[in-house]
Amino acid sequence: MLSTVIAVVGTLLGAAVAGILQHRTARTTRSEARDDHRRDRELEAITAVASHLRAMALREDLRLSDAGPEAITAARAESHATRSAIEAPKVQVAILVPSLAAAAEDAIHAALALRVAADHQTLNALRKDAITATDRFVTAAARHFA
Repeated sequence: MLSTVIAVVGTLLGAAVAGILQHRTARTTRSEARDDHRRDRELEAITAVASHLRAMALREDLRLSDAGPEAITAARAESHATRSAIEAPKVQVAILVPSLAAAAEDAIHAALALRVAADHQTLNALRKDAITATDRFVTAAARHFA
């Protein structure tokens, strides 16, 4: 009789330990999936900001160089498309990784600031500032996910 009780208790304890291990494994898997999702959203935001920065620099360079209206119109359409592409990743970063929201906003605002360039020298200075802000965003994201 005692051996039967010991066997039953051992079986129950074994099942409990197995359940706890399975629960922890599932939690770890969910946590890793969540981190991967956050990292993917962050990379989308960084890529979108970099694309918009490039589009804005080209657009303003064409404007300051008195390029033809077709080229300026095409560049404006591209910059509008890249600006729109920033919104979803920006919101996702603000929700999923709030600690990076300020760096993302700074990079976006720096890219948008290219619109006010009065000459090529100002455009180059603003572009350097935007690149620096984007680099800070990348560095903050790398620190966060390291």
